[in-house]
Amino acid sequence: MFVWDALQDLTLIILMVCAAASVGVGIATDGWPSGMYDGLGIVICIFLVVVVTAVSDYRQSLQYEDLDKEKKKIFVQVTRDGCRQKILIFDLVVGDVVHLSIGDQVPADGIFIRGYSLLIDESSLSGESEPININTERPFLLAGTKVQDGSGNMLVTTVGMRTEWGKLMEALSEEGQDETPLQVKLNGVATIIGKIGLAFAFLTFLVLTVRYLAEKAIHHEFISWSSSDAMEILDYFAIAVSIIVVAVPEGLPLAVTLSLAYAMKQLMNEKALVRRLSACETMGSATCICTDKTGTLTTNHMVVDKIWICGKGEQINCSEYSNVFSSDVSGKVLTILLQAIFQNTGAEVVKGKDGKNSILGSPTESALLKYGLLLGGDFDAQRHEMKIIKVEPFNSIKKKMSVLVALADGRLRSFCKGASEIVLGMCSRIIGSKGELVHMSEEKLREVTEVINSFACEALRTLCLAFKDIDDALDENNIPDSGYTLIAVVGIKDPVRPGVKDAVQTCLAAGITVRMVTGDNINTAKAIARECGILTADGLAMEGPDFRNKSDEELKQIIPRLQVMARSLPLDKHKLVTLLRNKFEEVVAVTGDGTNDAPALNEADIGLAMGIAGTEVAKESADVIILDDNFSTIVNVAKWGRAVYINIQKFVQFQLTVNVVALMLNFISACVSGSAPLSVIQMLWVNLIMDTLGALALATEPPNDLLMKRPPVGRGVSLITKAMWRNIIGQSIYQLAILLVFNFDGENLLRLEGSDASDILTTFIFNTFVLCQVFNEISSRHIEKINVLPGMFNNWTFMGIIISTVVIQVIMVEFLGTVASTVPLSWQLWLLSVLLGAVSIPVGTVLKIIPVEKEVPNPSHHDGYEPLPSEPDLA
Repeated sequence: MFVWDALQDLTLIILMVCAAASVGVGIATDGWPSGMYDGLGIVICIFLVVVVTAVSDYRQSLQYEDLDKEKKKIFVQVTRDGCRQKILIFDLVVGDVVHLSIGDQVPADGIFIRGYSLLIDESSLSGESEPININTERPFLLAGTKVQDGSGNMLVTTVGMRTEWGKLMEALSEEGQDETPLQVKLNGVATIIGKIGLAFAFLTFLVLTVRYLAEKAIHHEFISWSSSDAMEILDYFAIAVSIIVVAVPEGLPLAVTLSLAYAMKQLMNEKALVRRLSACETMGSATCICTDKTGTLTTNHMVVDKIWICGKGEQINCSEYSNVFSSDVSGKVLTILLQAIFQNTGAEVVKGKDGKNSILGSPTESALLKYGLLLGGDFDAQRHEMKIIKVEPFNSIKKKMSVLVALADGRLRSFCKGASEIVLGMCSRIIGSKGELVHMSEEKLREVTEVINSFACEALRTLCLAFKDIDDALDENNIPDSGYTLIAVVGIKDPVRPGVKDAVQTCLAAGITVRMVTGDNINTAKAIARECGILTADGLAMEGPDFRNKSDEELKQIIPRLQVMARSLPLDKHKLVTLLRNKFEEVVAVTGDGTNDAPALNEADIGLAMGIAGTEVAKESADVIILDDNFSTIVNVAKWGRAVYINIQKFVQFQLTVNVVALMLNFISACVSGSAPLSVIQMLWVNLIMDTLGALALATEPPNDLLMKRPPVGRGVSLITKAMWRNIIGQSIYQLAILLVFNFDGENLLRLEGSDASDILTTFIFNTFVLCQVFNEISSRHIEKINVLPGMFNNWTFMGIIISTVVIQVIMVEFLGTVASTVPLSWQLWLLSVLLGAVSIPVGTVLKIIPVEKEVPNPSHHDGYEPLPSEPDLA
């Protein structure tokens, strides 16, 4: 299939026709086998081009298949054989009981068993925007739909392609990768160059044919035609077609695809799954990253570090959990605390096949549950003591979780936990050390607030636990929002990830502003932001409600200094991203993990979803999935994005130089002498070096740390910079000068004599031309840096291609003379070819010393940075 696709190129088809005609006319004129060499040579070159292109396409398709498999890896929580476990969606079977929570994608068709407030978004299947309430009266769940709210358990009835979603997917063809902006831009460049090449090819054919006809007329042979004349005209036509082959830079889009595929593969190894190709290159231009705190900047491995209960704060030591409250706190308080922990939780204690207990749930829930177990509580016993009537699961808008339970004596009790300020605002009483309920006075309120702030200033995540006993007369279906009794304030420790501070500093050095957007307490957020290096002395930290209430004019003044937004809602994040993109012309990357983050992820230039903590809804909306939830991985994505852009620039510079020299050499020679120094086969070999091999060598250079030591590329900057034009024009002038001099006076300069002098000269010109490209390829490794050798010998792909090119060139010149239209050269001429080619490197050095005006993008960034699209490290 890949070979067939490669053969569809129109210019290659024309060349195949020329090759067939050449073989036919050649055999008729010169006999077998000498008459077929020219045509056979063209066929061999076409075969090489097709094989290299097909192999390249095949390797890319394998990479995309691997990435596609990774995209479809979704883990689900199921109960199977009496054990709760996490399995891949592909391993799901009929009869499994699936546990669903907010943000999950329903993995199969099934029937609702039990749950609370389960709200399902079926728009992907039915097109209906209104979510559906799932309960015992409406129990059917369909694969591909998404959990918008609530939680529940479902019995699997149908899996895979037999589900409604599977049948729909089967009917649709798998969509391919869209072209990225850079590919679109380069396709445009390729079209323009192709048209110029077509014009040159037509003019070359016209000049050669007119000259040939004129010579025949001068020698009075215009009316006598033979097969050798037809062969000559056919050869001119083949030269014109080969000029088109060289001129049409099919390597440009190929280089982008290769570079992006290579970057995607490497990023996969570095724990970043690129879902959309364009995100890889866009990330290289990012000027701002809006990041979550929990799990991205921190480890997401949470433990209860401090607790304040009955007016006393305690530092928790894991080995002494069981002794914390034995003397100071009554058994009644401890019982209520354990009830609040075990009844009001989305986590579960499950027994594995090995008989060991493990906790399944979010890190915060797991930390609380672990704390409850170490206090001596029994999860299963507590759950069997009371009947859960209603659950309001935690979400990022309410920032709390509530549960309504029936006690053994028939009374109702509600438990609530969540963001400290919100739960504290719902409390009118506080529990005393003997279990008595004490009125929440102003003084007590101040004391609790100070405790919350002191915990937060130590970078602890604070939660309040509360309960309320409810009269039987109240409506059983409503969980109250006020009148609670505060049980405890819990401080949960979530350490900053190792390497985050360095990653933030790398971003700042690269001209990328980092902003923390979190739902946590502002003091916790500020403490973590300072530890990470995000919040500086002149930076601003504010809360979501304050941000929401500011006018547009005020926000214009605030946003450039805004570094931390705490207690934010998903809509605050969306508003911030929109303002940064529209008002400040920033290229914004945003992290998100919750269902409600989807609008911000869609709005951003690059949406980054968390692979571990992220919901399926967030992942579907994202461009890149950060598989390890680590901020340092985000910085790697930015670095690779910049590498893609720089690599494409290097390749464009190299290819345009070869284009200009090949076109001008054949055209000028045709106009002046009536013959083209480069034959069809030689032009096809140059095309292979320039397109496929050149793309492989230059487009797969790995990034270096210096890429992150200058500002990002601006939106309005041209792909081909003034520095690149300087290098292209300079190298083209040098190469054309030496090649044309040897073309017109080479026999005298090289003192060539004998019948084969002309053949030796054309071979020498071809050899010198190819070696100039080899050394120019080395010089193109850096656009502005003078020393191009560092890292070159460690890049096996680059070195392999350079060595292969030289080896094949030696074989073509020394051993394939009849097919390649060459003759063996003496060692002196080989040495001269190598020296003339090697001069390309000092020529490149001299060119890089010539100053060029730096391009300033339009519009410029508000932060005063001047994005430079050229090489990352000046000499």
